[in-house]
Amino acid sequence: MLIDTHAHLTDPRFAGDLDAVLRRAGEAGVGAILDVGDSAASSASCVGHARSCAGVFAAVGIHPNNAAEAEPGDLDRIAELALDGRVAALGETGLDYYRRRSPREAQERIFRGTLDLALGTGLPVVMHCRDAYAALIGVLGEARYAGIRGVVHCFSGTGNDAEAIVGLGHSLSVGGPLTYPSNAGLRDTVRAAPIGRILVETDCPYLPPEGERGKRNEPALVARVADDLARLRGVSPGEIARITTENALRLFTRMGAAVRTGDTLISKVARSPFRPFTGS
Repeated sequence: MLIDTHAHLTDPRFAGDLDAVLRRAGEAGVGAILDVGDSAASSASCVGHARSCAGVFAAVGIHPNNAAEAEPGDLDRIAELALDGRVAALGETGLDYYRRRSPREAQERIFRGTLDLALGTGLPVVMHCRDAYAALIGVLGEARYAGIRGVVHCFSGTGNDAEAIVGLGHSLSVGGPLTYPSNAGLRDTVRAAPIGRILVETDCPYLPPEGERGKRNEPALVARVADDLARLRGVSPGEIARITTENALRLFTRMGAAVRTGDTLISKVARSPFRPFTGS
């Protein structure tokens, strides 16, 4: 079984065929999906998906690129949503100094506010970081945030960044970019990272793996990421599926409790052994 630890099922590109998307995911061996919000409104929609779909869980938060647009009460709304038992994480939050769609001050305010919510709720945090690793690591390294656990999704930093993030108790998630021929440096970093701190994701509908670029990404394609990760680490796809799933269930404890009692996408389709992705 695999877990797609970062998907955006509320994106309009899934509006017409979400049921089929979820069915394909289950057939590909994806047992659970974390549906990630990027605003108060989309986070509420993620909770709606999670309530209505077995194997789908929600992360609620405000993306750094949306920080400037956040209303004064939006973090309070995120805190309310986080009380729902189908919410497995806070996020996506973090820092993005590449897009510059929100001032750095607004991004940091939302990021710190979300970390404060994590302290209060005990939920892990799903973090976005682009061209801001030094700043992100600096905030996470503050003593007040020492008890928080989370994951930097779609990790794109250096080996030193990875070492610092893992050293602070957080995990790294990899997606389609791991499969791109130009990302040799990323593959070297992921090859050296502790396997117990690596998760897999799609970030769908964005960043499809090599061979699918230009198309809409979807959760079933997390199998392609896992397959490439297995080759990179020199183990079988089934072993990578086992390890990354256990890593995810250990981090996202609400998801873990539900999945271990059979709350999975796979429960909707004929059960079959894990099969590595072989192409469309």
